[in-house]
Amino acid sequence: MKMWSGRFKAALNEQADTFNSSLPIDKRMYKHDIAGSIAHVTMLGEQNIIPREDADSIRESLAEILRDIESGKTEIAGAEDIHMFVEEELTKRLGQVGKKLHTGRSRNDQVALDIRLYMRDAIADIIALLGKLIQTLCSIAEQHTDTYMPAYTHMQKAQPTTLAHHFCAYCEMFLRDADRLSDCRKRVNVMPLGSGACTTTSYPINRERVAQLLDFPRVTQNSLDGVSDRDFAAEFLSACSILMMHLSRFNEEIIYWASDEFGFVTPDDAFSTGSSIMPQKKNPDMNELIRGKTGRVFGDLVTLLTVMKGLPLAYNKDMQEDKEPVFDCEDTVKSCLTVFTALLPTLTFHKDVLFAGASGGYTAATDCADYLVKKGIPFRDAHKIVGQLVAYCCDGGKRLDMLTTDEYRLFSPQFGDDILQVVSAPSMVAARVVVGGPSPATVKKEIAALQKAAATLL
Repeated sequence: MKMWSGRFKAALNEQADTFNSSLPIDKRMYKHDIAGSIAHVTMLGEQNIIPREDADSIRESLAEILRDIESGKTEIAGAEDIHMFVEEELTKRLGQVGKKLHTGRSRNDQVALDIRLYMRDAIADIIALLGKLIQTLCSIAEQHTDTYMPAYTHMQKAQPTTLAHHFCAYCEMFLRDADRLSDCRKRVNVMPLGSGACTTTSYPINRERVAQLLDFPRVTQNSLDGVSDRDFAAEFLSACSILMMHLSRFNEEIIYWASDEFGFVTPDDAFSTGSSIMPQKKNPDMNELIRGKTGRVFGDLVTLLTVMKGLPLAYNKDMQEDKEPVFDCEDTVKSCLTVFTALLPTLTFHKDVLFAGASGGYTAATDCADYLVKKGIPFRDAHKIVGQLVAYCCDGGKRLDMLTTDEYRLFSPQFGDDILQVVSAPSMVAARVVVGGPSPATVKKEIAALQKAAATLL
């Protein structure tokens, strides 16, 4: 018999009952549901809405239910959802007294509370994982401030940089991801209980007291919005989608760096798999899975936005579909961050191949032009001269760092013997001391700042 079945003459159809149940999904919120109920019944007792001794008995029994669930003594099963399970279990233990728990609240504001409590913890966990990832990247970057590699634009070699500079770029992205999630948490951290089904309640409840007990800084200000708002969940999925986009970009690079065509890096056996037919294969499957799971998280965002886009105020049963994408996103992001953080230190970077890449592709062209500008030649003229110089190299199968001073002077008498030093990858990188640049000194300062920021996330 359902707790809400008083006005019904017939039992719920078996298939409909199964279809209606969300317990297999929302049972993971049992801690949060019980915490919310303990705070609610504490307030009911303090406000003399129910007898204080009843409130004490309910609170003690709820704590006992939590212990029994966590010890395995009590199995979460046989109810419509986690809210009904806890209430039914309470009533089994306390009888009529247990039925007083739900005074002054609805499942509508109860579930809104549970998901917010749950997401506070999920966000904190993901931010901590981002902190660990940034620390790992910084640790690797410290070892590679003078590991030269090409920077690319349009997937064409552009200018020399370092592996440390490249890794720090992703650290900045992940730091922004943590900041976005932290900002999202401000909107998650608003207490909706007391909104009732949609128009609060006539009981003299104290919403601020419940918020205090559950460590919420404020309460929702409109009951219709309080039960129907899922913006915070969509925002969480959006922030996680951007995070996964960053992970996907990084893993895409590692995938092609590990190819025979690039040869920049060799993945470790512990994070690679083989082929069922080709004995020679060593596939970067963990990187590919992270790239693939990005689409899954994007799908979670689209799922929730689609569920919410046509809903009138206030609560609708459609909103039961909010938890599955949130939980799936959380699980996916956590697993990807955990595996990727473990994988990174096992990568073997081939410095000689990276250095050759930094020197090839005419990556010194911009520095050649800047060299002429510093000799008094207007930049557009210098650009044209170096373009002709590159064309000469293309025709002769040479690199800019392979030319003699006499060859440089065929295109401008302003080229001196020092040009050969200017066009070396280490010199080009060392010259870029501007904030944000790849010079070892600049990157070391960036690493220190990133490490400090990452420590605050843990």
